[in-house]
Amino acid sequence: MMRARGLWALLLVALAAAPGAVLAQGNLTSRSDLRGLYALRGSLGLRARDWPRHADPCAAWAGVGCRGGRVVSLTLVGLRRTRLGRLNPRFQVDGLRNLTQLEVFNAAGFGLPGSIPAWLGDGLTPTFQSLDISACAVSGEIPASALSGLGNLTTLNLAGNKLSGPLPAAALAGLTRLRTLNLSGNAFSGALPDAVWSLSGLSVLDISRANLTGALPTTGLALPANAQVVDLSGNLFYGMVPEAFRRLFAGVLLANISGNYFDGKLSVSDGGGGNVSFELNCFLDVPGQRTQADCQQFYARRGLLYDGPINPPAPQPAPAPARKKKHKKLKYILIGALGGGLLLVGALAALVFCFAYSGRRKHDQRENGATPSAPSGVAATAAAAATGGTQPSALSANTAKVGDSFAYDQLANATSGFGEERLIKHGHSGDLYHGVLQDGTAVVVKRITARVARKDAYLAELDLFAKGLHERLVPFLGHCLDKEEEKVLVYRFVRNGDLSSVLHRKSRDEDEGMQSLDWIKRLKIATGVAEALCYLHHECTPPMVHRDVQASSVLLDDKFDVRLGSLSEVCPQEGEGRQNVITKLLRFSSTADQGSSGSPSATCSYDVYCFGKVLLELVTGRLGISSSNDAATAELLDATLRYVNIYEKELMSKIIDPTLIIDEDHLEEVWAMAIVAKSCLNPRSSKRPPMKYILKALENPLKVVREDNGASSARLRATSSRGSWNAALFGSWRHSSSEIGPSRDDNILKRSETIKSSGGSNGDHSSSRRRQSKEIFPEPSGSRDTED
Repeated sequence: MMRARGLWALLLVALAAAPGAVLAQGNLTSRSDLRGLYALRGSLGLRARDWPRHADPCAAWAGVGCRGGRVVSLTLVGLRRTRLGRLNPRFQVDGLRNLTQLEVFNAAGFGLPGSIPAWLGDGLTPTFQSLDISACAVSGEIPASALSGLGNLTTLNLAGNKLSGPLPAAALAGLTRLRTLNLSGNAFSGALPDAVWSLSGLSVLDISRANLTGALPTTGLALPANAQVVDLSGNLFYGMVPEAFRRLFAGVLLANISGNYFDGKLSVSDGGGGNVSFELNCFLDVPGQRTQADCQQFYARRGLLYDGPINPPAPQPAPAPARKKKHKKLKYILIGALGGGLLLVGALAALVFCFAYSGRRKHDQRENGATPSAPSGVAATAAAAATGGTQPSALSANTAKVGDSFAYDQLANATSGFGEERLIKHGHSGDLYHGVLQDGTAVVVKRITARVARKDAYLAELDLFAKGLHERLVPFLGHCLDKEEEKVLVYRFVRNGDLSSVLHRKSRDEDEGMQSLDWIKRLKIATGVAEALCYLHHECTPPMVHRDVQASSVLLDDKFDVRLGSLSEVCPQEGEGRQNVITKLLRFSSTADQGSSGSPSATCSYDVYCFGKVLLELVTGRLGISSSNDAATAELLDATLRYVNIYEKELMSKIIDPTLIIDEDHLEEVWAMAIVAKSCLNPRSSKRPPMKYILKALENPLKVVREDNGASSARLRATSSRGSWNAALFGSWRHSSSEIGPSRDDNILKRSETIKSSGGSNGDHSSSRRRQSKEIFPEPSGSRDTED
């Protein structure tokens, strides 16, 4: 399988790179081309060292290819923006209109955030042949007009972006000379247009992990005769594979239809006519498929008929003689009555004890001249507002101690009078502006005006900062509360922005400040966010809930240390400090969770759920997972988590960010983070681990997937720090092991392990040995956490 993947990659590179093999010849002679290149130099913010002024572009500009004094190819791979250009990168390539002889445009890996320009099809020359904007952070739908005029296009590569919406069927049908089509790693909706299968010259089709669905067409198509690579894996295709497609898959060099929901009989064997991958479907005649329950559930959700075996009804026990049955019924009635009576007596005794204890506590407090404890800060403010009272004076005293007090004029001068040119964004809790104080300190100023729905949301932040300025929270400098109708908060400027804007930046110069997010930085960021949430959940009294954990809330300083922001939604955990023993017991036994359905729940488990989505973004590189709770995101989570299994590291290749360059140890750390993310995303809120255990796992990721070695491993597990960590981390997941341990693919994975173990004496083909279920999910050694 590894040989096939390597061959696949080489074939894709060879086919995609062929049109772009253009060498610079002679000097540039076209003024139109020169104007277009300088327009691109300005709109993309390219550095002078790559595209120097007063030098001939054909001879001295990196990535510019010429023929006969005209620009025929343009490659942005490896180029970097200036510091100013990195502040506001955009998909602005209007200069391409002037390059009237352009044949190839390759911007793979060069950040072009934004949507594909609608003018692209009409603006590019009719001789244009190759468009590669893969891994460029492009978003939105593909406009039909962007492709409609490119009749000579042979290569179209849009892989690894954030494209969504339906594919433009008519525009794709017009690309009659297309040889390579790569749409993988996006979030489209709907089906693959049937017209794609009628492109006669198509050699490579890769639509893996593109969130496409539907059945393969059965009639009226002439499938491409020269196809060499077909990859449909990781989508939601269903139905039977038509005979024409069976012949196509058997005849191509490489075919991959795994990770879908195809059913019926495949009748194609791997190696019989090519390399065909068909795992994790619903086929009846080949091994390595999904469980029947998984397939039936998928088809039932879509109102489709499932062409699979029907489980026979369980045999009913033979009826017992009537007399013996009456005796058994009487025995069960007596046992039930006695048991129920004992339970009722126990419950009444517990109630009496609770009421007696509560009354005694209140009496002692009255004797000592104290009132029952109440939550401070935001909770107290909310209580006062609910009763029509005024804000308690304790809050005012706390805010006076938090940060510096700025004059309004001072902050207005720092932000140029809150001018539009200084506006960063309109946040839900206030407008954010970039400013510079008189001493040269760069700041971010939040202005809360009548536009904001919750004008008192700033009190949540002030109350939190009154507890202490933690190093993992956004650096707070002070406030201006002089005006009744307008409040202002001041933070230190965090140079690298938020996680959602830097995850895919491609700067390789360590001195530039904007470094690419390699795995070391991603793990550092995940650990930093865990430290911030651990402080809120376990060090604050009462425990505080963030309620807005997503990639845009994770701010990064110049060393990529985390500063967690978006603190206006912070509040004490629901019911903390005001619930009796019975309420706590009922809440602990509850498995319902508002967080997983989209509404911001004031429980620590909701933060854990949101943090799991952030971890998944770091693993997969797919932005937008943590900021959305819609049905499409839920399906994307399901499609991704099916490949996260504590028994099979190899499945990670299906979902890992393709831009990550990692060795074997780092791959195991990615695997471990994905396992932790899956546990955080447990649908049952009471089964999610607390943040203190998650932090331990991220600080020691290899311990999640590796087993102790040596003859005394049992003794080490009982005495070492790893043993206590393992029990603490996985203890709360033991009862949901079916959800995060052996997944729906259990039978497949167990069979694959059996095959591997029979291959040699050691039976170990990986650097990490697979552990038994009792070791993965031991009973917790410490006290049980009841935060959920």
